[in-house]
Amino acid sequence: MTNMLAGKVVAVTGAGRGIGKEIALLCARYGASVVVNDYGGETSDERKSSPAHEVVQEIEKSGGSAIVNVADISDPAEAASIVEEGVQQFGRIDAVVNNAGILRDRIFHKMSYKEWKDVIDVHLNGYFNVSKAAAGYFKEQQAGSYVHFTSTSGLIGNFGQANYAAAKMGIVALSNCIALDMQKFNVRSNVIAPFAWSQMTASIPAETEAEKRRVAMLKTMSADKIAPLVVYLCADESKDISGEIFSVRKNEVFLFSKPRPIRGMHRAEGWTPETIASDLHPAFSSSFTKLVRSTDVFNWDPV
Repeated sequence: MTNMLAGKVVAVTGAGRGIGKEIALLCARYGASVVVNDYGGETSDERKSSPAHEVVQEIEKSGGSAIVNVADISDPAEAASIVEEGVQQFGRIDAVVNNAGILRDRIFHKMSYKEWKDVIDVHLNGYFNVSKAAAGYFKEQQAGSYVHFTSTSGLIGNFGQANYAAAKMGIVALSNCIALDMQKFNVRSNVIAPFAWSQMTASIPAETEAEKRRVAMLKTMSADKIAPLVVYLCADESKDISGEIFSVRKNEVFLFSKPRPIRGMHRAEGWTPETIASDLHPAFSSSFTKLVRSTDVFNWDPV
């Protein structure tokens, strides 16, 4: 094991359990000082019992450096504290890992506005809040790395997750635009769609045989498999990688394509609804994409 992150300060949101915890632990093992963020709750007692405290203790017992942060990333001021406390304690911030998340699954026609807003506030707004807090520091030091977590629910699709999928696809666009806007400052931004069993995925329904098989498959994919790619994307060795979409599924790593035009058709006189029906629709139909779920695309067992 090398000290690939020696001297760097990495902030990880949602780092009290699951994927975030494994990322925080591995970043520390590779030499980083870590801001371990995990929202404890509304009350002071809830925040004192945040699992982030246990992760920090584990890092410190292994000789690493870490601090606890219990901010709610959906609140801009609290989100900013994640970066500010890292800078105050360790003198700088080098990478932000936006991992925190919640699920409020509901079939679309039954989804409430609150279920929609809660998920958007944590995932999309929260990732913006933490990223924005670090942007000034990254610009000033002419270096920095963002690693955001997306999902194949957004990239491909899934039942009952319109809120989550919309937020996760929005994060892909957010990351891409951060990569474009901050490229001149040597700041990079990438996303990862993880497959792993965690506290959040434990809330996935398992009623039908297909759902039970999906959950059983998820349980074979441990959270620690995601962390190595995150460490690499935070390290200087990945300085040429930005604006990309990765996925990790047990021992498999995938690179996703970005939306690009696949067909085109021109009419000098323009289009009418009738000519669209007679000419364009038949020409394009062979290139249309079927409605599928993530499990339809990743239809083999993880290896």
